[in-house]
Amino acid sequence: MRILLVEDDSVAARSIMQMLKAAGAVADLTEGGEDALELLRHYEYDIVVLDLALADIEGLEVVRRMRISRNDTPVLVLSGLTMPQARVKALSLGADDFIIKPYDKAELLARMQAIVRRSKGFSQPTVRMGRLALNLDSREVSVDGRDVHLTGKEYAILELLVLRKGMVLTKEAFLNHLYGGMDEPEVKIIDVFVCKLRKKLARAGADGIIGTIWGRGYMLREQAMPDLFAPAYEQIRLGPELAPML
Repeated sequence: MRILLVEDDSVAARSIMQMLKAAGAVADLTEGGEDALELLRHYEYDIVVLDLALADIEGLEVVRRMRISRNDTPVLVLSGLTMPQARVKALSLGADDFIIKPYDKAELLARMQAIVRRSKGFSQPTVRMGRLALNLDSREVSVDGRDVHLTGKEYAILELLVLRKGMVLTKEAFLNHLYGGMDEPEVKIIDVFVCKLRKKLARAGADGIIGTIWGRGYMLREQAMPDLFAPAYEQIRLGPELAPML
């Protein structure tokens, strides 16, 4: 899950960012509404967590401009305003949820996860793809009820494939999701991660669920079948320059 946090209170921002990092999410932080709109023009996020009281423009104006530009990224509003009118206005402009400060961090995370699930068409935390089951809240993966232990990067790749089911994802999209545009390694590291992820899933009984679209990237499929767009799965040999990144 990739999140854009728009919060100009440094103490609150630091607390939320620590919570998101502990939950395994990739998050970008900005203090201003204009910067948030600029980031949304260049990057794809699963959700925007938005404070209403910003220094440059109001959070409500950020929501309004997002929806006018047809950006449908879900928005969770944070606000110290308790009047019902504030909640009504935010929701009418296109926000998806509204939380009043102070809030419980566990509830904030749960609401974010629920919004992201609904936006991707999933009503329950556990998503099933054939024999594979992935719990988007607990970050647990199993095949036929048996747990599959993944590294943080392997889980993030599988999660993105599940959330974008039916879409072909480029290696650049995976890099952006994993590293948020910061200190990105070489793109071939994605091949290494996918290769290791495939091996773990195959050993658990979910062989062939990640397909290669030759020259374009990877996609998830519910039933294993031969790759129609690739002559064979890419054979990845891990070089010494990539070993420290795993």
